Amino acid sequence: MTRDALALSLRRIRAVCRRHMYLLLRSWPRLVSMAYYPTVTMILWAFVTLYLAPTNSFLQSAPGFFIGAVLLWDVLFRGQLGVSLTFVEEIYSRNLGNLFVSPLRLHELVIGQLALSVLRTLIGVGGACLFAWLLFRYSIFSMGLPLVAFFSGLLVFGWAIGLAVSAMLLRFGLGAEELAWAAIFLIAPVSGVYYPIDVLPAPLQAIAHMIPAAHVFEGMRGVLLRGVFDATLLWQALGLDAVYLVVGVVLFALSVQGARRRGTLLQMGE
Repeated sequence: MTRDALALSLRRIRAVCRRHMYLLLRSWPRLVSMAYYPTVTMILWAFVTLYLAPTNSFLQSAPGFFIGAVLLWDVLFRGQLGVSLTFVEEIYSRNLGNLFVSPLRLHELVIGQLALSVLRTLIGVGGACLFAWLLFRYSIFSMGLPLVAFFSGLLVFGWAIGLAVSAMLLRFGLGAEELAWAAIFLIAPVSGVYYPIDVLPAPLQAIAHMIPAAHVFEGMRGVLLRGVFDATLLWQALGLDAVYLVVGVVLFALSVQGARRRGTLLQMGE
């Protein structure tokens, strides 16, 4: 790719991002709602910790365990929503036809969605992290550099799920919109967010080892409980992330091609 072609591609990606940033910055309810659910969930688990800590040696040694777990879970959840809800916005506004007749390339649309996912995640989880420090004096940044690895591993997995959900929206229409909120919870029981994987039955443990989030949360427990960062868990998570991200991109591309053949891009909307 020549320098001019790269510059043109970056301008198109920025245009995708600007469109949705205008929606966010001009609507304070959207901004509040992104931080509302992570903050409320964090507060609930923080109070559970305060209630159980006096009689629980585990929580006495790691008082921020549940708060850290729920904040990292929201990285995954918000990362997925950032991709799928950005696409839902395009369907609601009946803008898909405009997007796909414009010079915008499919990979540029995907990159724009991923960039917006990072922004939405930082706003949502960042607000919850701020309140965790203000209300409970807990800082997730106390994990240090491993936090960057955990954040990246969960965010990329969220992208993969978000692209797969977007593909299903293209295939089945807004009747599948609920998947944007519900899909992530299908893997929650085998992700080991609040408990180690070895408490699961053997068949579910085998499934958990194929989920990147399970390796990330195992790594988080190692840092919080033993002060040890296991790089092997990180590389396993990132390897699985790469596989799932490729699958998500392929599913999305195939769904776009199918929608073009069926002529449904101009028919999707509220």
